[in-house]
Amino acid sequence: MGRAEELPCGRGVVRVLPSERLIPGNGEGDPLPGSHADLPPVIRRTEFVAFALAGLLLIAVVAVLYIAKAFFLPVVMAFVTGTMLSPAATLLERCKVPRALGAVLIVIAGTAVVAFAVALIASPVMEWSTRLPELGAQLKDKLHVFDRLVALWRELQAMIGGSEEFPTIQMPKVEWVQPTLEFLSPTFTEFVLFFVTLILFIASWRDLRRAMIMTFSDRDARLRTLRILNEIEVHLGNYLLTVTVINVGVGVATGLICALTGMPNPAGLGALAATLNFIPIIGPIAMFAVLVVVGLIAFPTIGGALMAALAFGGLTFLEGHFITPTIIGRRLALNALAVLLALAFWTWMWGPMGAFLSSPLLIVALILKEHLLPVDAPQLPQE
Repeated sequence: MGRAEELPCGRGVVRVLPSERLIPGNGEGDPLPGSHADLPPVIRRTEFVAFALAGLLLIAVVAVLYIAKAFFLPVVMAFVTGTMLSPAATLLERCKVPRALGAVLIVIAGTAVVAFAVALIASPVMEWSTRLPELGAQLKDKLHVFDRLVALWRELQAMIGGSEEFPTIQMPKVEWVQPTLEFLSPTFTEFVLFFVTLILFIASWRDLRRAMIMTFSDRDARLRTLRILNEIEVHLGNYLLTVTVINVGVGVATGLICALTGMPNPAGLGALAATLNFIPIIGPIAMFAVLVVVGLIAFPTIGGALMAALAFGGLTFLEGHFITPTIIGRRLALNALAVLLALAFWTWMWGPMGAFLSSPLLIVALILKEHLLPVDAPQLPQE
């Protein structure tokens, strides 16, 4: 540090450090431009502690949701599905149908539709599962057309000094069936918990709304909660309706494509396409792979085998880039990266049901962010 300077002041002398000297002509006592007093810390200690606590809370919540999946998955699934179906219960209530009875009727109707789709899908799946060895041998014979490509790959690997091994295609064995079923199908207890919670949630949704709103004593907080709940209910209901209509259309179009191209079981493939399309990104890719495999088994040539798959690829491209954005609109349009990250996270967390819930939960998160974050929050400077 520099030496202190002695300045006369009345009858005495005042010792002034260089960093405490005033700028000439400035009567406010501001520090010199070169001092560190005008450089506040980027992150204060209190803010760092708040961020750390928020991170620990997030990690704890994720751990609890992952460990207690058997409880939280059916409950969250019932809450989200019930919020989507609540407008239908309100419509039945306006038609003089008691809300409890309307909830039961809605759940029964939804279960019947799901059971019908499962029946269409299960019939060809059961038939193909009994012929797995035969179908595997046929598929392996069809793939011999790629032997020349494999040989070229091995020659290239030998030229550059790498490994000459090429990944061979092996047909799945019987052992994969049980783990796959355990992954895809929840337990009987989860089914019961889901259906009971769903019926009770739809029947008591109005009372739950009133209780959540009246929890706050401040009038502005009550109005904000009411707006949030109304917007979540409307947006999730619109999402379910539009996505269901679009997916049914995709299923019908896929069935027609399969029928025109001579694919076996076009109704089952159409129902499978409509069901898988509820899962963003992963569903259409899985359906494309299914059509390729079925085509390779059903047709003698590669060109004929890929006709249905390529037509389905064009259909999903039109649906994803033009039809769905036009129908849903900008209000429910979601960022592609956000959809992908939400899909990956909830699929890792809760499996296929988590993949189905990823988009509705993302919509809820965006609505909460829009209402809870202040409008006058600090923004980045304009470029």
